[in-house]
Amino acid sequence: MFSITVVSTSVAGVAFLILGLIVVRKELAASFGLEKLIVLGPVFVAASLATFAAEHFAAARGIAQLVPAWMPWHLFWTYFFGVALLLAALSFDLKKCEGWSAPLLALMFLIFVLTMDLHGAISEPKNRFNWILLCREISFGTGGLALTAVTLRERRVQLSHTLAHVCRVVAGSVFIFYGIENILHPECVLGVPLEKLMPAWVLSPRSWAWTAGLVLIAAGTALLLNRKARLAAALVGLEMTLLTVLLYVPILAMDRGTDQLVEGINYVFDTLLFAGTALLIARAMPHEQAVPQRLKPDLIRTPLRHD
Repeated sequence: MFSITVVSTSVAGVAFLILGLIVVRKELAASFGLEKLIVLGPVFVAASLATFAAEHFAAARGIAQLVPAWMPWHLFWTYFFGVALLLAALSFDLKKCEGWSAPLLALMFLIFVLTMDLHGAISEPKNRFNWILLCREISFGTGGLALTAVTLRERRVQLSHTLAHVCRVVAGSVFIFYGIENILHPECVLGVPLEKLMPAWVLSPRSWAWTAGLVLIAAGTALLLNRKARLAAALVGLEMTLLTVLLYVPILAMDRGTDQLVEGINYVFDTLLFAGTALLIARAMPHEQAVPQRLKPDLIRTPLRHD
């Protein structure tokens, strides 16, 4: 028997990924290098949001248990945020109304942080996974702020610059934290270092962990120092994309049973969402322009006078 949750989440994620690729195909063709990957930032985010929206509808009663006990109408909020995630995914894929959907997405993740993740981190401060989840939701919200900065670039220059600065500092801090966690705990899966253990078929997991961790630390440091910030965020997006394809998709392919498959789908699109978030942050950073070298004085020629 098939699981409606497995089918709906996987179909939604793949469908929105294909839709996004169709919409940005011309922009992709006109881009080069890492700029091609930056173009895919909203597409990765949209596919992930659509996956989690489908999960809110298909597994509503299970997700409703995550709503804080003091809040009424648990099922209502589950469906409400499912609709919000779906609308945001459509907006990002179709490039419509991003000036509204991006800040509202950031607000949604801020609500998650304040109502769920912050309480867990404070109540159990020694549980590192609570802090990892807190930083994950903060970074996802930062992606919404980054796209907001992009949409305001032409109309509200100063506000756009301020939002991009906030995104740069927050993302840099989270990248460094995750990089350190990857290095200290090579037994856990890479990228967003959650509880799942690295599968036995991964050769030299410590080398993978050190490589992933050092990239995150270097990129985070570059962002905090505002040195090659666009490139640094794009490299994190590339790393997370590669981890999605080379690590989490094979893990999902080996999963069996509804529970394992649902978890595997969540890890795939959770990592893809982190990749898309990093690419949105890269998109909000200014292009690095080459500084022309000054001509040496003895090479400067004065024009000849014609009397």
